[in-house]
Amino acid sequence: QVQLVESGGGLVQAGGSLRLSCAASGRTFSIYSMTWFRQTPGKEREFVARITWSGGIRYYADSVKGRFIISRDSANNTVYLQMNSLKPEDTAVYYCAAVRTNYGDLRRPDFYDYWGQGTQVTVSS
Repeated sequence: QVQLVESGGGLVQAGGSLRLSCAASGRTFSIYSMTWFRQTPGKEREFVARITWSGGIRYYADSVKGRFIISRDSANNTVYLQMNSLKPEDTAVYYCAAVRTNYGDLRRPDFYDYWGQGTQVTVSS
């Protein structure tokens, strides 16, 4: 089992920045990728950014490319999401997820094995 705990959400004005953290514990050696998703009421969970655990290869949704940066600290089993130039449409609950294999479309939440509890990000206009 892998446990994921997010932190760093909050309220920020448009144009501001926030950094989210996701601390992993347990069988972290089994992780292939870690990903940030976000969700707003009534909508499906949306892919934001992914990083491979060993190679650090990064993938981004078009909506956040150039504004968000995903990174990892392997020594501390933590993944970060640096969010810059925030917009009101970035308002959502942000979830950290981990997957054990590279099977399937890893932009879809269905393929993920472990989830954090979520952290609210609110961007005011």
